[in-house]
Amino acid sequence: MSQKIELSCACGEVRLAAMGDPITSAECHCASCRIAAIRLQAIPDGPRLQEPNGGTRFVLYRKDRVEFLGGWELLTSFRLSADAKTRRVIASCCNTPVFLEFQNGHWLSLYGGLWAPERLPRLELRTMTGDLSDPSVLPDDVPNMRRQSGRFFVKLLGAWIAMGFRSPRLSISGEFRA
Repeated sequence: MSQKIELSCACGEVRLAAMGDPITSAECHCASCRIAAIRLQAIPDGPRLQEPNGGTRFVLYRKDRVEFLGGWELLTSFRLSADAKTRRVIASCCNTPVFLEFQNGHWLSLYGGLWAPERLPRLELRTMTGDLSDPSVLPDDVPNMRRQSGRFFVKLLGAWIAMGFRSPRLSISGEFRA
C-alpha cells in the first residue's frame, strides 16, 4: 500500500488524507457530472472542474481509506435534484468541490482538483462517453468507455469485499445551492 496523501480545499480549512492506492483514476463524461461542473464553476470562486474535453477528473478511494483531518463541519451537500442518487460535497469555506458520493456507495470519488497537477494519479480511463454527442473527439490515450465497464465494476466489487461489504455513511449537515 502506498503512503498517505494529504489533500485540502483551496483555502486549506478542509483537510483530508487518502491512504493506499486508489481504486481507479477516471474522467467522467456523464450528463450529471457535466451539468454539476457547469453549475459549480459558476459560483463565486468556483474552481474549474471540467477538463478541456468537458470531462470531470476523479480519483476513487474506498471510504475506509479516506480520513478527514479538519474542517468536517465546513462540508455541505449539493444535489442536482432532491431525488438524486448522488451528492457532491463542497467545502463551504472556499467553494471547493471535495468529493462525489453515490447513495449507499462504499467509495468516494475525490475531485482531481484536490491534487497538485504533478501529483494527480495518472488517468486510467474515461467513462460514460456515450452521453457525449460526439465521443470521437476524445483522445485515445486511455480507454474511452461508453458506460462503466465490467472491469470498473470488478474493481469496485473487490474494494467492497476488502471492506467486509460495509458502506460507511457520511453525515453532512449543510446543504449547498448552485
